[in-house]
Amino acid sequence: LPSASLPARTPPPPPPSNLTLVTMPNPIATFTTSEGVFKAEIFLEKLPVTSCNFIDLCNTGFYNGVHFHRVIDNFMLQFGCPYAKDAKSSKSGTGGPVPGSTYQCNGKTITRDKIEGCIPDELVDRTSNEIGTLSMANTGAKNSGGSQFFVNTVHNDFLDWFRPDLSESQHPVFGKVVEGMDVVMKIGKVRCDSGDNPLKPVKMISITVA
Repeated sequence: LPSASLPARTPPPPPPSNLTLVTMPNPIATFTTSEGVFKAEIFLEKLPVTSCNFIDLCNTGFYNGVHFHRVIDNFMLQFGCPYAKDAKSSKSGTGGPVPGSTYQCNGKTITRDKIEGCIPDELVDRTSNEIGTLSMANTGAKNSGGSQFFVNTVHNDFLDWFRPDLSESQHPVFGKVVEGMDVVMKIGKVRCDSGDNPLKPVKMISITVA
C-alpha cells in the first residue's frame, strides 16, 4: 500500500506593513472639590499596585467627603486621610484604608496590611515629583503608604525615591494633573493655620475614574 502523506502546509500571509500595537489609554480621575474640578491621568501601566489601590478607593467612595488636611504654599496639597472627613480632626494625617481589606489588580487579589491598611511600596518608575504630579504619602517607613497622597505644586525632586543624594524620602509618583491645574494652585494658596490645615475647609466631593 502506498504510504499516506500530509498535504503541504500553506505558509500564513505576512502581517500588513502598517500593523501597530494598540495600547489602552491610562484612566483619568476627575476630582470634584469645593474649590473646583481638576483631572489627572493615573499611571496604571507604570504602577499597577499603587494605581489599582487608588482606583479601588475611588470606586468605593472612600474619598468622598474627605478634606485636604495639609496644604503648604509652594510645596504640595496632601489628602486622603479618612479622619479628615472632620476638617478639624486632630487625627488627620494618621488614617488609611480598612486594615485587611482587599482589591483587585491585573487579575490578582492584593490584601492591605492587617494593622494599618497599608500597601506594598512600588519603587519601580523614575517619574520625578514634578509640578502637578500625584505622589504617595508615607511615614518614611517601608510599606507605609495607604490612602493618602499629595499633589506637587512645585518640582520636589528631593522626594523622589531614586534620589538618595537629596534626601531619604521615597514617594513614588502615580499620576499627573492633565486639566484644572488652576484649581490645584488655587487650593495651594488658601490660608492655613499653624498646622498647615486650611482655615476654610476644602472638601473632596467625589473622585470618579474612567
